[in-house]
Formats: sequence, structure tokens, C-alpha cells
Amino acid sequence: MVQISRAVRRTAVFATASLVTLTACSTSDSGSDSTSENLEGRGPITYVEGRDTTDTGVVRQIIDAWNAEHPDEQVTFHEQSNDADQAHDDLVQHLQAQQSDYDVMALDVPWTAEFAARGWLQPLTGDFAMDNTGIIPATVESATYNGTQYAAPKNTNGGLLYYRTDLLQEAPTTWDELEADCAVAVENNIDCYAGQFAPYEGLMVNTAEVINAYGGSFVGADGTTPTIDSPEAREGLQVLVDNFEDGNIPAQDTTFQEPESQQAFEDGQVLFLRNWPYVYATAGQDSSAVAGNFDVAPLPGKDGIGTSTLGGYNAAISAYSENKATAHEFLEFLQSEQAQRIMAMDSLPPVRADLYDDPDVVAKYPFMPTLKVSIENAVPRPVTPFYPAVSKAVQDNAYAAIRGEKSVDQAITDMQSGIQAAGS
Repeated sequence: MVQISRAVRRTAVFATASLVTLTACSTSDSGSDSTSENLEGRGPITYVEGRDTTDTGVVRQIIDAWNAEHPDEQVTFHEQSNDADQAHDDLVQHLQAQQSDYDVMALDVPWTAEFAARGWLQPLTGDFAMDNTGIIPATVESATYNGTQYAAPKNTNGGLLYYRTDLLQEAPTTWDELEADCAVAVENNIDCYAGQFAPYEGLMVNTAEVINAYGGSFVGADGTTPTIDSPEAREGLQVLVDNFEDGNIPAQDTTFQEPESQQAFEDGQVLFLRNWPYVYATAGQDSSAVAGNFDVAPLPGKDGIGTSTLGGYNAAISAYSENKATAHEFLEFLQSEQAQRIMAMDSLPPVRADLYDDPDVVAKYPFMPTLKVSIENAVPRPVTPFYPAVSKAVQDNAYAAIRGEKSVDQAITDMQSGIQAAGS
């Protein structure tokens, strides 16, 4: 089986970029509004995305398919660095300068609200509204800021629970069931659960998944009002803290990112692993101690299936593009069955729901129906123009709580204060 592409994996390990101070406005930094200009512009456009590391060159396949049908409106692929911070900063530099050379841009999910708030993205309203029929709703939510859709979901991702089928007959669906299953790990002298709890973006993801699963949230619909100070968020964080205290999640997990947790599972040293779909391929290789003895399930929740943090990329039109009509049609093409199938067959999780049940896709990637459930129950990372600061507030306080350095109450209170400060 082909390994899930590093482009998807890069989303999972998104490193928080350094941002300039933002103001949540609907026009550009200069005070002018470019979103009403060049709406009927047609001609060649440039598509910008991080380096295409898929095995068959998915981005180039899609662009070639478009170019074959649009000789007068050719798309040029501008390939950025595969470093998320560098790609982000490159986009910021071009957009701050109001340059028109980047027409359509692939945005890591948390960047969408930031760029929309600064007036850099063309709203997808009126004649530019997208037909979201058949598109997984959670992905559309990730492309929406303050009630307006600013981007078209391009590809997505969701977390999965890997478990040992030689030790368990079925996967748990709730955290209570998972904790009970930890007795099996003790009997077999292995750890129970591995996730990503080092102080980096992965900790934000793992914390958000449990807090969201218990009904908590981080910011309101305006992207700035903190909502983390709630009984639901406390209950979710308490689950993580209790499992660290009980040893179900070993203390060493506070140093784990994706590779370390993956290795622990593939070495046969852990019963459960929370990770991304790319692990399915590597865990099945001959070098893996669990090859043939694992399967995947949706992440556990409070009373049933839990919530994954949504990954992926959204495609947006620059407010400064001179050929917005062509750019909009290219967004529609990115979401077409033709383009989405190209992605799905090279392991980029598509945003069209029907492809997760497509026989050709499932034959190549058997985990796709389960991944569909995960993504359909996913929640985007906090949709806020101040995402890096919000993520930092959550990471710092969650890390202190799971290490026993703060009570859950204090950690949640301090998260609330940190998120409040981020938007003020």
C-alpha cells in the first residue's frame, strides 16, 4: 500500500507561525477593498501550494487536466517550500504587498480565518458562491469565517484510533471503554495509549479532540470571544489528566510527537495509538511488529464516537487576483469528482463524501470508510484570526495540567485568559 503523503502528514504536524498583530476587519491592511475588483477577469492564473510530495504528483495531475481543457486560461503551479512556516510567510509577504501574482492559494486550515480577517481573500458569496452539495460539512466549516465562506475545501484529514486486533476483539467507542481495556495492556506488559502530548501543535490537536468530544469549545462564532471556560471543557481536560495520573497514558508521552508515538505502536509496545491515516501503511509493513494484527476506528468520545481535529487544505482566491472569474472556476474544478478522485487515489483524503465509499478507492485504502466517519465527526481547529496565540495558550496550560503542575480548573482559567488576551 502507498504511504499517506507527507503533504497530509505536514498538516498534522503544523508548526505555529509567527504572526504580526491582526485586526479583525473585512478590508485589507491598507484600508482599500479589492474584493469588488476584477470579478469578471479571465486569463492565465497561478496556483500556489507547498511542495507536492505525493507519489504521483497530484497537484500537477490536476493542473494538467485543467490546462488540457482551458487553453486560454492556463494554470501555472508555483511550488512553495514544504515547510509550513515558510509557506505561510511567503503568502503573507505577497498579500501584504497586494501583489496579483498569486491567484489561488492552498491554505492550511488554521490560516483561512487569519487571511480572511485581513481582507486578503475573495469572499465566496453571490456569483462566487460554491455549490457545497456532497462536500463534507466539517470541511466547509473550516473554510468559513464569521459566517462567510472564504475558501473551498480541497483535501482534508482526520485522526484515527489504531488498536491491536490480536489483543482486542473490537475497538472502544468511549473513553470509559478505552480505560477499561487498559487492563489488557497491563496483562500483556505494554502501555495502553499513545498520542502526541509534547508541547507543540500536536498537543493542541490531542487536547482539542478530547475537549470537543465532551462538548467544549475554544472560541465563539466571531473567532475572538473565548468559550473554553465551561464545565464541558473541564470534563474533557480532566479525562486526559486522569489517564496520565492512572498511567493509562505513560508520562513519556509528554515527549511524544507523531513519529515517537507511531514507533511505539509499530514496535508492539502500546495497545492504542491516536495518529493520522499515513500510519496505516507503515504499520502494515514487514518491519512492523503489529503487521496483520491491527485495525483502525474513530476516536473515542464521551457517550460514543468522538471528535477528530480536522486537517487538510482549503483553496482561496486572492483579493488581488486580476482573473477572479477563472480562479473561481478553478476552485470548482478542484472540488470536482475528477480532481477529487485523483487526490483520493494517491492517498489525499478528499472532501467529497461519496469517494470514501468508492470501490476503487476502498480497494486501495481499506481504512477510508472509517476515516469518513472520523472526518464527518471532526471539528476544525479554533476558527480565529489569532490562531497561533490561541494554540499557544491551550498548549501551555494543557501541558502543565497533564504534568500535574496545574489543576484542571487553573489550566482552563488560564486558557480563557490567554485566548482573551490573543484577541484584545
